[in-house]
Amino acid sequence: MITKGLTDLRILAVDVFTSDNREGFKRTTVLLLLCVFPSLLLSALLLLYLFFTLTCDLAVSSGIAALFGVLLTLGLFLSQTVRCLFTLFVISLFTKKSRSLLLTAGTSVVVLGNIQNTMENLTGLIRSMICNLRAKKESVIAPFRNYVDMLKWLADILLGVTDFGVVKLDSQLKISPKVDLENFRERLTQVELKLNQSVKYAVNLINTVSTVKEYVYPLISILVLIIFITLHVRNYCNDMKYKNNFISNKFIDFDKKQKAQGKQHVLPLTSEEKKLYPSLPSLRPTTQEGKALLKFGIPIITHLIAWVIFIAVDAVLYYFVTIITTKLSEMEPFHVPLRLSLKGIATLIGLQLSEENHQKDFSYSVTLFEKQCLPKPKLLLNNSLVPLTAILLTLLVMAPVAAKLVQIRLMVCERFYCTAAEERIKYLHAKILRKRLKRRREKDSFTSLITKPHFWCPLLFSDEVNT
Repeated sequence: MITKGLTDLRILAVDVFTSDNREGFKRTTVLLLLCVFPSLLLSALLLLYLFFTLTCDLAVSSGIAALFGVLLTLGLFLSQTVRCLFTLFVISLFTKKSRSLLLTAGTSVVVLGNIQNTMENLTGLIRSMICNLRAKKESVIAPFRNYVDMLKWLADILLGVTDFGVVKLDSQLKISPKVDLENFRERLTQVELKLNQSVKYAVNLINTVSTVKEYVYPLISILVLIIFITLHVRNYCNDMKYKNNFISNKFIDFDKKQKAQGKQHVLPLTSEEKKLYPSLPSLRPTTQEGKALLKFGIPIITHLIAWVIFIAVDAVLYYFVTIITTKLSEMEPFHVPLRLSLKGIATLIGLQLSEENHQKDFSYSVTLFEKQCLPKPKLLLNNSLVPLTAILLTLLVMAPVAAKLVQIRLMVCERFYCTAAEERIKYLHAKILRKRLKRRREKDSFTSLITKPHFWCPLLFSDEVNT
């Protein structure tokens, strides 16, 4: 009893939604509920999109979503055409337009995630080099100071040696180390300024492209989709030849009625005709559906290859920088040994009076890369792989549905526009009869031709005609 009641309610809901008959309180109430529910759902999605994606104010987002819900409810309740367009719009979310939106979303994830992260890692690597060069300013001066101290020490030793008590040689050794760092510092500043400008330009370009995709592209895609659906409905109602090659249940009922009235009927179809006129709906894939599935999948494969390349480049660069950082951090400073040893022997007329040994260590160490300047790369695989996996799974589910989309659209239009559907059925029925009659006449003419004697012995009969 409950099952029968649910079945009756489903039949009533489909009939009320697809027809233009709103007579009676029950039918009006059911239609109003059917119009309110999808309007609320889409309004909620629009509110979330405006508030979280476009970062609009909550009051503005709520006002726009509420106005959209009221207008959509009124349009669905008052117009059968709006209900048909809305149904086709929802179904068309599984078509190329939705595929394009998902592929664009995936590309945005890769651009905002992996490509931007690659740029940041490259920028960090260059900044670490600049930082190391700046730090090397001091380490470049340190060896010079050691050499200056060494020379001063040598001068003191030599002055002591030349002091004989009677004659004192007094000399002054003035050493002032000078390293011109102004030009070096200026060039580093210019390089860093150019780097910042390049990074700023690239970030602004990526942000502009992302903003256009977030704000403009969805609106344009929805408008194009609505125009496409409107043209489909208009062609269905006005052009009898438009995708009119399917045998639907209404066609079968019409042919049975023709047969019962003693008129010409076309069912059952021949094997050749079944290939030309598949049933509607049909679970068996056709050649046309296979081509549609292939066309649907080619952009997915190309985008997937591009995504994998960008993610792989990001990962390879990350591991490259990580290995360099590890090797540089493990590298010990270079030790430059610089030890001086002087041995002085005082002699008088060939006799050794005294011997002095002077030793001093001026060694120093140089680091190849400063610890505080080591790059710190990042890897954001989880931020891209998780949404890309969800997008690919959604596209995988959409693919078989997209292949059957032509049939689904025709079934929806047949349900909403019964008068146009009857005209299309009559046209297809007459078309099949005309093609059968044409083939029969060609077959009869060929049969009558081969049964004539002069077809087999044209020379014999031509001689008789000449005599």
